[in-house]
This record gives sequence, structure tokens and C-alpha cells, in this order.
Amino acid sequence: MEKMTREQWEALCDGCARCCLFKLEDEDSGEIHFTSVVCKLLDLETCRCTRYANRHELVPTCLVVTPQLSRELKWMPSTCAYRRLAEGKGLDWWHPLVSGNPNSVHKAGVSVREIAVSEEEINPDDLEDYVVDWID
Repeated sequence: MEKMTREQWEALCDGCARCCLFKLEDEDSGEIHFTSVVCKLLDLETCRCTRYANRHELVPTCLVVTPQLSRELKWMPSTCAYRRLAEGKGLDWWHPLVSGNPNSVHKAGVSVREIAVSEEEINPDDLEDYVVDWID
């Protein structure tokens, strides 16, 4: 993975936007719980960031996934190409690099399209009400 060009690395993103879902950490157990709430910068139709180039300035908590992080972030969804490669697995059949179709991730029901809600549409105090169990 370290030998990939930036362009090759970026192409691994399948566009599911699961990594854009807000997560809550249980203070006692450290367990991560996904919510159906996504960053305000996510286009809910395309599941792509509307301000990708400068997202870190706008959302300081947005992570840049690197080969090293892909091996460390155990909360990344098991479907994530970065995580799968870090675990020595191949890409799923619906991954756009395998299928040749950028919409296959949506057709396979892996993306957050039609499931997620923007953070702008909820009260932040209600985030716990949006915890989901459909990740992995």
C-alpha cells in the first residue's frame, strides 16, 4: 500500500461514505457506536465530500486515511477497501474498481445513500438517538 501513488490510493475509496458517519465512543468500554448522521459536507446523493480538497480546514476531525491508519483504525467498516487491503483481503465484487461501475456500491446497499441524515438536520444533543447497528 505504501508504494501506491496518491491517485491509486484515492481510487481505493469506494464512495460508501461510512467513514463520514458520526461515531460515539462508550466512555467505559471504549466501544465505538456508529450513527446514521453524517458530516454537513457530504453530498447525500453521491456520497462524496463537497469540499474534499479543504475538508480538514473546515472539519478538523476529518481523518486522512493513510496506509498506517488503515492498519490501526479498527472502527473502519469491514467493507472499507483500505481496511480490507490492510488485512490482506481483496476488494468486494461491488467495489467500483472491480465492477467498473461507480454506482455498484450504492446498488449493493453498502453506501449511506438514502440511509444517512446530515448533521445540519438534527439537534446535536439527540445524536444518541441515531445510533445504528447496520454497520458490519
